[in-house]
Parts: sequence; C-alpha cells; structure tokens
Amino acid sequence: MAHIPDGVLATPILIGGAVVTVAAVTVAVHRLRSEQIPQAAVMAAAFFVASLISVPVGVSSVHLLLNGLMGLLLGWAAVPAILIALILQAVFFGYGGLLVMGVNAMNIVLPALVCALFLRGFLRHSNPKGAFVIGAIGGASAVAMTGLLLCAALAMSGNAFVPAAKILLATFIPLAFVEAVVTGATLSFIKRVAPELLFMREAAYGQV
Repeated sequence: MAHIPDGVLATPILIGGAVVTVAAVTVAVHRLRSEQIPQAAVMAAAFFVASLISVPVGVSSVHLLLNGLMGLLLGWAAVPAILIALILQAVFFGYGGLLVMGVNAMNIVLPALVCALFLRGFLRHSNPKGAFVIGAIGGASAVAMTGLLLCAALAMSGNAFVPAAKILLATFIPLAFVEAVVTGATLSFIKRVAPELLFMREAAYGQV
C-alpha cells in the first residue's frame, strides 16, 4: 500500500514532505485554469476509486495508484487532484493519516510530475501503439518511484523500518506491471477515440 499511517515517520520527514507538498500545491493552483477543472475532477474520482481495486501479493495486497496516468493527462493539475483524493481516502477508508498527508502526497505527486515532464512530449506525436508503450513506461516508472520514495521515508525514520521497507518495496514490482498495462491501454484508447483530451492542459498550463 502506498499510504503510510500516522505515528510511523520521524518528525523531520513529516516536515519535509509537508513543505514539498505545500510548494507543489501552490505552484499547481497558480497554474490552474477553469477549463482543466472537469478533467482533473474526473481523474481525482478515478484515483479515489482505484484504491478499491486490490492486487493480491502473497498474504497481502496493494492497490492501483494511477499517478503515472494522472501525470500524463493532467500535468500540474494532477497535484490538487491527487491531494483531494488522498484526503478522502484517509477520511472514508482510513488509508494513511492526516499528519503524514504531506509525505503520502509527495510520494505520489512527484512521480506523476516526473512522468509528465519526460514523457509528455513523446505522447503528443505518438500513434495508439506508441501511446500504449509510453503509458506503460509512465505507469510502471511512476509506481516504482513511489515505492522508492515510500521506502526511503521509512528507512530514514529509523533502522527498525529497513527490513519492512525492503519487503514493502517488493510488493510494488507486480503492481508496476499492472499499472503499466492499465495506463498503456487507457492512453492508447484515448489516442484512438479522443486524442484532444491528451492535450487539453497545454492551452491551460503550457508545457509541464
């Protein structure tokens, strides 16, 4: 699971995550335009619902993140969309906690923005098959980055968390494969039936 509960992380990690998240939200809100709000709302809902879809991993399970997909579709608008969905997940399902919200949001938001930065340009000029490949790379890499950030936060909070962090990181491997397929298939479908949806944000934000 990509959510760290309250009472686990060291205070400096909590503060650092909160600072990064507040900075990202500030930039995202400054760039936000009204024409992007409906698409961001739809993706926030998809991100929220995705938490209900679990992928079995041994005796445990992990759920879809879709942060690579959100980054590729929304760019900076993914930041408030992800944050709102995380808050709702914490309130309704008890995923994570409110004090650790900054770190949990940072772990998911930063990979989304990295995917948008490095893959968006390739997506623009791709055909549906190419969109699948780009989406697969974005989906898998975003999950991998989230897993690394999550485990790093745990490891830096105390040596006692290192064994658990290593085990947790292994659970992100099968999830990365699932996210690759879901993200790739979604972008390929959009590229075929409504390619304009992939570039709505450029008019509103410019390049991410």
